[in-house]
Amino acid sequence: MDGQIWFLTRSLQLSSFQAYKLRVTHLYQLKQHSILVTVGQDEQGINPLVKVWNPDKRDSGNPLCTRIFPAIPGNKPTEVSCLSVHENLNFMAIGFTDGSVVLTKGDITRDRHSKTLTLHEGTCPITGLAFRQQSKVTHLFVATLEKVHCYTLSVKEYPKLELDTHGCALRCSALTDPSQDSQFIVAGDECVYLYQPDERGPCFAFDGHKLLAHWHRGYLLLLTRDTKSPNKSEFGSRETSPSEKQILTIYDLDNKFIAYSASFDDIIDVLAEWGSFYILTRDGKMFVLQEKDTQTKLEMLFKKNLFVMAINLAKSQHLDSDGLSEIFRQYGDHLYVKGDHDGAIQQYIRTIRKLEPSYVIRKFLDAQRIHNLTAYLQALHRQSLANADHTTLLLNCYTKLKDSSKLEEFIKSSESEVHFDVEIAIKVLRQAGYHSHAVFLAERHQHHKWYLKIQLEDLKNYQEALRYIGRLPFDQAESNMKRYGKTLMHHVPDGTTLLLKGLCTDYQPSRDAMERESLDRGPAVAKKANSEEFISVFANNPRELRAFLEHMIEVEPFSSQGVYDTLLELRLQDWAHEQDSERKKVLQGAALSLLRSDNTVFDKALVLCQMHNFKEGVLYLYEKGKLYQQIMHYHMQNEEYGKVVEACKRYGDQEVCLWEQALGYFARKEEDCKAYISQVLEHIDQNNLMPPLLVVQTLAHNSTATLSVIKDYLINKLQRESQQIEDDERKIRQYREETAHLRAEIQELRSSAKIFQKTKCSMCNSPLELPSVHFLCSHSFHQHCFESYAESEAECPTCTPENRKVMDMLRAQDQKRDLHDHFTRQLRCSNDGFSVVADYFGRGVFNKLTLVTDPPGSKVGVGSLEADLQRDLLIHTKRNT
Repeated sequence: MDGQIWFLTRSLQLSSFQAYKLRVTHLYQLKQHSILVTVGQDEQGINPLVKVWNPDKRDSGNPLCTRIFPAIPGNKPTEVSCLSVHENLNFMAIGFTDGSVVLTKGDITRDRHSKTLTLHEGTCPITGLAFRQQSKVTHLFVATLEKVHCYTLSVKEYPKLELDTHGCALRCSALTDPSQDSQFIVAGDECVYLYQPDERGPCFAFDGHKLLAHWHRGYLLLLTRDTKSPNKSEFGSRETSPSEKQILTIYDLDNKFIAYSASFDDIIDVLAEWGSFYILTRDGKMFVLQEKDTQTKLEMLFKKNLFVMAINLAKSQHLDSDGLSEIFRQYGDHLYVKGDHDGAIQQYIRTIRKLEPSYVIRKFLDAQRIHNLTAYLQALHRQSLANADHTTLLLNCYTKLKDSSKLEEFIKSSESEVHFDVEIAIKVLRQAGYHSHAVFLAERHQHHKWYLKIQLEDLKNYQEALRYIGRLPFDQAESNMKRYGKTLMHHVPDGTTLLLKGLCTDYQPSRDAMERESLDRGPAVAKKANSEEFISVFANNPRELRAFLEHMIEVEPFSSQGVYDTLLELRLQDWAHEQDSERKKVLQGAALSLLRSDNTVFDKALVLCQMHNFKEGVLYLYEKGKLYQQIMHYHMQNEEYGKVVEACKRYGDQEVCLWEQALGYFARKEEDCKAYISQVLEHIDQNNLMPPLLVVQTLAHNSTATLSVIKDYLINKLQRESQQIEDDERKIRQYREETAHLRAEIQELRSSAKIFQKTKCSMCNSPLELPSVHFLCSHSFHQHCFESYAESEAECPTCTPENRKVMDMLRAQDQKRDLHDHFTRQLRCSNDGFSVVADYFGRGVFNKLTLVTDPPGSKVGVGSLEADLQRDLLIHTKRNT
């Protein structure tokens, strides 16, 4: 009442200055600026003044007063009822008891940059003013005893909207925080209303005569008169009787609980500062209400089992997820103890990601609570936090409940919503007997191994399994046919054979119509499997194996050798078991054609033919391998005498020893084989393949072979030997005569003079002219002809070719004398070793031969003559090889 304004610091230190001479009626401290706006009186009467102070600036020790102007609506003096200032310092509104509202627009700290106008006029006193700034739009809420209005100040002419037809008492209105959308609060005797600029919002029923309304940090503070006290409704009556009790209540509207409630005596005002409420009473006391920390609040709520309120409080206080999860857990435990298992599981679901699932699962493992456990496990899977054990447990729950609809919903969720281990699910469903569900899951998620395992082992649906394999990509189809081929072949032989044919030639997965259309747009790369790897699949199905192999060699002529060998074995088995002669002949031709294809392995084919006693095949392979002795031995073993002789005739040119072996074979036979022996002896005799003595010794072992058998052979042999002896003697005489003649010529050349009587040149056949060249061989040449054609000055050009042949033959014989390996090999391979030795002896291999060539003009001696004679004898000796 003395016009002073007091400042109270946080450390409760007081300071003051004289603002008005008489009294101060209203104060407004801006939150974002160090600006204080006051309304007071310097003179008696109704002369209110508005002063704007800047506490940061000083004037003679007091805050600087930046502006003073009278608070009068027009020319009508009246009392100020309320005051409000916009935080941007561009608007200030003053309400009066006559129902007027004066708006100051512009810089409120200066007279020069602002203007004042009457915004509102009425007959009902103004009880509350509040500015609301939303984006770039500014509103002014105006409350009277009877109505609530809203002005839009950011639009010209300031349009007004009437929000309600009942108002409030003085100091019973406030503006919420921006977090509450800056709503305008009006506290009536029955309800508290919240208003938006364009409409009325929610209301809260709080009984009692309201004396004060205030908002701070999400709390609504209401000061009401105690119901036991007498009512007073006069406007402006801010004084109460000393005995009047007042109740201060602080509400948390978001969480819907009373945060504080107490009775006080004669409260003047309640201020919110430094995070606390400061209560001023008429007796000069000040009380402080400090808000408890969040954890303390929660513990208090926990003790009262107010978990829902605790959760709402934690959310409003922006508690982290760990803190919320702990509240949910405690709430769940509380409900679980009370027996509300459905409610408990809902709270436990909210702890997922923070609380270990096993904590919850252990509580609900009882069979009677399987529904709650199922709900929790479903939530785990929806959040993709379930492991293999959780999936197993959930599926077991479904199967125990026999809830097929839930089970189908779980497994038939879209692929983007699959939150479980598919393979584990398949195992559990299969074990529980839900084979159709397991098959669906395996097919949908392309677990080919499990799909086929269930179809073949559990459902015995072999045809469907075969169809499924035919739709797989090449690699998958190949591996699964190797795994399940024998089973499929046993139950679906034709279809399996058909699939294997395609798999090993030109595999294309079978598709439906829509898939084929999509595949036709791009070229597909054909793949083929190794047919030899699938032969074991047909172990008990020879008919299908034969069809498969014949298809392979027809489509793929260059198939692996194993294919041809197996097919040959099948054909030989069919041939061996066939009784019909006509059919047997056809099968024989088929087997021979396969042998002639050159695709079978020789050794394997030979063993197969011998095992099945397939004579034609054995003989063909012997002949193909040039095993002529084996051919003859085969006939010998089967005592086919005519075939033995025939084999000798066919292959005797390649191996001459066949005749000798044939003679020995017949010689060891005790049967009458004279005819065959005669044929063999005839051929041996014609080709001189064996010495007669060896023939006689060989036939001496046969008791049935008489002299008549060998008589003709011996006679012919002796006749030829006699003829050969006569020929040899005649040649000896001839060689002796030639040798004597040569010796006479040599002697004559050495002992008498040689007369050259040639008149023509032996080269050009022209008359000789000097100079000329003469040789002892009686050839004469022109000197120029000799020099043109002669290769050596010491040799006659005419006799040189013949002499060179003789010399080459001598050199060849001389070289062959040292070819011991060649001689040994020829001696070992020949049937008549004596002839070989005689031939080499005749060549002089075993003699030491020395050739002496005398230079022209030298003296000829006896040693030289013997050498020439020996050379000439060797040259003119006729040999039979």
